[in-house]
Amino acid sequence: MEAYIPLIILIIIAIGLGLLLGNLSRFFGPFRPEAKKLVTYESGMDPVGSAHERFSVKFYLVAMLFILFDIEVVFMYPWAVQYRELLDGSILGVPSMFPFVEMLVFIGILFVGYIYVYKKGGLKWA
Repeated sequence: MEAYIPLIILIIIAIGLGLLLGNLSRFFGPFRPEAKKLVTYESGMDPVGSAHERFSVKFYLVAMLFILFDIEVVFMYPWAVQYRELLDGSILGVPSMFPFVEMLVFIGILFVGYIYVYKKGGLKWA
């Protein structure tokens, strides 16, 4: 249980700091309520249409593709951080090019996927 004490302290500090800063902004920040500011849309524009409109399937397809490619790019960060250490896995004193080639293959697969989606029209809104 002693190993969790720093984590518990960190959680308590984070919650306390969040509550403190949230309340400080309420006490020291400007508060000028107006009728236009208190409506649902603060910009002053009346809402157009219903909140229950149906979105095109293209919207969801582009969103999923963004998430897919974004997550794939996130896998490059640990590789970039460890790149020098990966190169130290040399064979007979010659630095191995395997990590570099491996990332080129990974980027190539992503590029082929991107071209496929582009050719299928997955990135066109109309």
